[in-house]
Amino acid sequence: MGRTMPCDGVTGCADNALTSAEAAGEHLVERCLTDGPVGGVGLEIEAHCFALADPGRRPGWDELTSVIAALPALPGGSMVTVEPGGAVELSGPPAAGPDAAIAAMTSDRTALRTAFHQAGFGLVLLGADPLRPARRVNPGGRYLAMEQFFEASGTADAGAAMMTSTASIQVNVESGPRTQWADRVRLAHALGPTMIAVAANSPMLGGGFTGWQSTRQRVWGQLDSARCGPVLGASGDDPASDWARYALRAPVMLVHNPDPEPVTEWVPFADWADGRVLLGGRRPTIADLEYHLTTLFPPVRPRGFLEIRYLDSVSDALWPAVAWTLSTLLDDPVAADVAAEATEHVDTAWDRAAREGLADRHLHEAAVTCVTAAAERAPAALTESIEQLVRSVERGRCPADDFADRVVSYGIAEAVTQLAEGEL
Repeated sequence: MGRTMPCDGVTGCADNALTSAEAAGEHLVERCLTDGPVGGVGLEIEAHCFALADPGRRPGWDELTSVIAALPALPGGSMVTVEPGGAVELSGPPAAGPDAAIAAMTSDRTALRTAFHQAGFGLVLLGADPLRPARRVNPGGRYLAMEQFFEASGTADAGAAMMTSTASIQVNVESGPRTQWADRVRLAHALGPTMIAVAANSPMLGGGFTGWQSTRQRVWGQLDSARCGPVLGASGDDPASDWARYALRAPVMLVHNPDPEPVTEWVPFADWADGRVLLGGRRPTIADLEYHLTTLFPPVRPRGFLEIRYLDSVSDALWPAVAWTLSTLLDDPVAADVAAEATEHVDTAWDRAAREGLADRHLHEAAVTCVTAAAERAPAALTESIEQLVRSVERGRCPADDFADRVVSYGIAEAVTQLAEGEL
């Protein structure tokens, strides 16, 4: 399992032009999933960065990068990057299992949080920024072009919120044996609504309550479903072909020419590959196809492994249990059977999960069953986190409820400051 796409869209890929959409589809089918054993896990965690002295101020690019530049190598081996709005992301290396991945990420979170705190910043694990308006601070050309694309497509507000005001936990698991691909991809999707409800932690955005427990998921739902909707086909029997169709139908967002430029008209990648449209005055290359994949954001994205992208960022007390739960429900065969049965009647309730969280009776029932199954298999090192998650789920409370209570008691700015200072 790798941490990056097969290439970055600019280097490392053959520059030969694609001759047709069919050729592009064959390339996608061959590379999107990897035949092998289950068990490997990688984690990525995004945290909003706040200035401790003024939580309403968004730290600038130079401030963030200077702190990161002074970091020593992190003990767990994570990479540190900055998202468009200044959120700080840790991307951990693949580990042999979820317990090892969680231990490594825990050590890196501690080191990163300490370094930022010493510089006057706090890293807050929430699914959406509850206080500040959306604003980009990362000057990268990719993100400027993405802004322009969203403006041209009529989703400027949702696009800005997605890029600069949301944060997630991503759990990466192996594709597994080829004979299990269909079942694993189906289950990864079926678990989505239940796990969204369990991890919902974004009841506010830009200074106000939204009426949604996972505003992060709501924001993603407001974007183009051809780019951000689920990949799963009607039957789900052939996930590699499902991914190829999805990627080829999705509109091209950016073209390198040589800098990233937005494509402001609806051009499915298939049309570019077949030569019906020339972007940048040329046919696409394999590098263009690989870069196109980095602009697709489905809740479950095949990258040789399965990247699970639908979880809100949750506190250091809870994310180990959430990561353990999701990876166990996918990789442990007995737990996977329990999860498949428990989620059967809520497997498409994406919006309901984001809006109501565990207040929905059916999602609550599924969540109790799933979390209990994972808890029964948890190692002793995760006991405290798992027990806290089980208690919350049994009570029908998601992290958004706790944050909302804190805001009501102290106000938004003080609630954010408390989390930035590490107060639980």
